Amino acid sequence: MTQPSARTQRGPFEAGDQVQLTDTKGRMHQVVLSPGGTFHTHRGSLRHDDLIGAPEGSVITATSGAAYVALRPLLADYTLAMKRGATIVYPKDAAQIVAYADVFPGARVLEAGAGSGALSCWLLRALGPDGELVSFEARADFAEIARANVSRFYGALPPCWQLRTGEFSAADAGEPGSFDRVILDMLAPWECVPGAALALTGGGLICCYVATTTQLSRIVEELRGHGGFFEPAAWETLVRGWHVDGLAVRPDHRMIGHTGFLVTARRLAAGVTAPPRRRRPAKGAHPEEGT
Repeated sequence: MTQPSARTQRGPFEAGDQVQLTDTKGRMHQVVLSPGGTFHTHRGSLRHDDLIGAPEGSVITATSGAAYVALRPLLADYTLAMKRGATIVYPKDAAQIVAYADVFPGARVLEAGAGSGALSCWLLRALGPDGELVSFEARADFAEIARANVSRFYGALPPCWQLRTGEFSAADAGEPGSFDRVILDMLAPWECVPGAALALTGGGLICCYVATTTQLSRIVEELRGHGGFFEPAAWETLVRGWHVDGLAVRPDHRMIGHTGFLVTARRLAAGVTAPPRRRRPAKGAHPEEGT
């Protein structure tokens, strides 16, 4: 089973390549090259033929004289610019998921909540041609957008990807213990904990992406209450760029703040129950315990 090779990753630009054009103010445009094609901007037009055969990193000039740097878009660039149905998983969170969920080459990953396909692109790259990604998306219109976005980035639909339309449930978990990772990006991931537990192999990992503190609390307590997972970890990441120009060095005025919380937990072996927590809870954290 191999990934499609239609999308060129290096070398001179070819017809069918995606190209990101960046002007002197940092504004970016993504185009797909076609022989005889023309890209029109408010600063004039650019001929695709001037780029086809040119080395990546070339500078192309529009009819107005405006210069654009031409590069193939990074996956982070592509996901931020892709057509959206559901809100995308931002690159900063996708990177955290790939790293802290430890998505490795050859892994079998189950994703529930494919959305616009942004995270699917990252997962497919991380698990490689020998892995397998099974994605569920409840809404048919979102599933079509995800399919188109993934296909456009890879040049074709990766053969190691299955996209299923519908809600994920325990009945969809397949052979017990057949997945290494389960990624949940949905409104109520706690409803899928039993199915995730059934799907995961011992030592496997569940990763949940949620937007609010109430969702965060609910999924963490559900994982603890299930008993088949080791103590979950929860966090968020904030990304702030910096302006650097000679001695003028300061943080940017704008930043990517809160986008979502991440929760991970490891699956215990079948039939094993998590040991009780041995820490003193904050007063009032569990009101039912004091009644």
